[in-house]
Amino acid sequence: MKKVLALFLVSILLLTACSSGSKDKETSGETKDTKEVTVWAWDPNFNIKAMNIAKDVYKTENPDLNVKVVENAQADIIQKLNTSLSSGTTKGLPNIVLIEDYRAQSFLKAYPDMFHELTGTFNVDDFAQYKIAPTSLDGKNYGLPFDTGVTGLYVRTDYLESAGYTVDDVKDIDWKQYIEIGKKVKEATGKQMLTQDPNDLGLIRMMIQSSGSWYLQEDGITPNLAGNKELKVAFETYKELLDADLVKPVSDWSQFLAGFNSGDVATVPSGNWITPSIKAEASQSGKWTVVGQPRLPGVDNSVNASNLGGSSWYVLNIPGKEKAADFLAKTFGSNVDFYQTLVKEIGAIGTYKPAADGDAYQSADEFFGGQKIIADFAKMTEQIPQVNYGLHTYAIEDILAVEAQNYLKGKDLDEALEDAQKQAEAQLK
Repeated sequence: MKKVLALFLVSILLLTACSSGSKDKETSGETKDTKEVTVWAWDPNFNIKAMNIAKDVYKTENPDLNVKVVENAQADIIQKLNTSLSSGTTKGLPNIVLIEDYRAQSFLKAYPDMFHELTGTFNVDDFAQYKIAPTSLDGKNYGLPFDTGVTGLYVRTDYLESAGYTVDDVKDIDWKQYIEIGKKVKEATGKQMLTQDPNDLGLIRMMIQSSGSWYLQEDGITPNLAGNKELKVAFETYKELLDADLVKPVSDWSQFLAGFNSGDVATVPSGNWITPSIKAEASQSGKWTVVGQPRLPGVDNSVNASNLGGSSWYVLNIPGKEKAADFLAKTFGSNVDFYQTLVKEIGAIGTYKPAADGDAYQSADEFFGGQKIIADFAKMTEQIPQVNYGLHTYAIEDILAVEAQNYLKGKDLDEALEDAQKQAEAQLK
C-alpha cells in the first residue's frame, strides 16, 4: 500500500511539473521570442523585397531567428490592426508592421500601449529629421524610419531644349516660373506640363510641406485650413496651372503612367518612387533629368524639396518584441551596406543619412544622362521640412477635394477654405 501511495505521489508531482512547465512556456512567449518574428507589409517589389533582403542580412547576427514576411494590402493591414487593437486582442498580429507615415499618428495615439518603444535602439540623428515627428509620440520613438517619399521634378530635357531652355533654367525655381516655362514648352512642342487626377490632392500636399505647413496645426489634431497662407497659395497655384492649360487630366494610375511614358507631358512632379516607372520606357533613355520640385511663390520659408508618401516600421507590444527591435536596429537602423543593396536591387532610397556616402548612392544613371539621381535625392531628403501629419490627412482631403472643385467652379477661395474648416471641425471632434 505504501509503495502504491508513493508511486501515486510521484505521479502527481510529475504531472504538476509538466503542467506548470507547459503553462509557463505558453504564457511567457519564450518560444516565439527566440525562434520567429512575423512581419506584415505591402508591395512585393518594394517593401516586401526590402524586408526579405534585411532578413538575409540579419542571419549573420542571429541565424536561429526565423523572420516570416507576410504580404498584405495596405488597406487590409489598416483594417486588421484597427479591428484587433480596438478590441485589445493581439492574437494573430505580427511582431513588426509597416505603417504609412500619414497614418502613423492615428495608430500611436489611439493605441499607445500596443506599440513597443524603440527609443535608444537606433540613433535618431542618423535619419532625416522630417521622418521623426510622424514616427514619435510624446518625445519617444516608436517607428524606425524607412523609405523617403522625397519629391523631385522629372523633366524631359528634349522638350526643354525645343523651347530654348536648359536644365539650369528649371533648377531652384518657384511654381510661377514653372508655369511661364510651361507656356513656352507647350507653344514649342504642343505638350502639356503634367498630369493631374482631380480627386488626388498629392500635388497640394507636396506644395504645402515644402513650406513646413500642413492641414493640421502643430498639435496634429486641430484643422488648419481657413487662414492657412501656404494652403491658399497652393490652391491658387493649382488653379493657375489649370487656367494655363498645362495639365493633362487623368483618372487612374495607368493613365498617370501613360501620360509620361507616351511622351504627352514634359514633366512629372512626384515622389522618387516613380523612377522605375519612368525608366520603364527604354526609348526615352537620355531624355530625362531630375531637379528639386518648384517652391511656393511668395512664401519665404518654402524650399525646393518636399515629400509624397513614405512609410516606417513599428514593433507591436507582444512577445518577441525585443528580438523584433534588435532585427530592425541591426538592418534598417544602422547597416550602411544593407542600404547600398536596397538601392542596387530595388531602387529604394532610405532616410538613413550615413548611407548616402556609399557607392550605390553615388552611381551615375545613364537613363538620366549620367546624373547621380540617388545622391541628388538624398541631398533633397535632408532639406524636407518636418511637419506633424497628425491623425486626419485623408479625412481632411476628402473634404478639401470637394471644396477644391467648388473653388475651380468659381467659389471664393477664402470662403471655400472656411467651409472646409467648419466641416473638418465638425467631423473630427
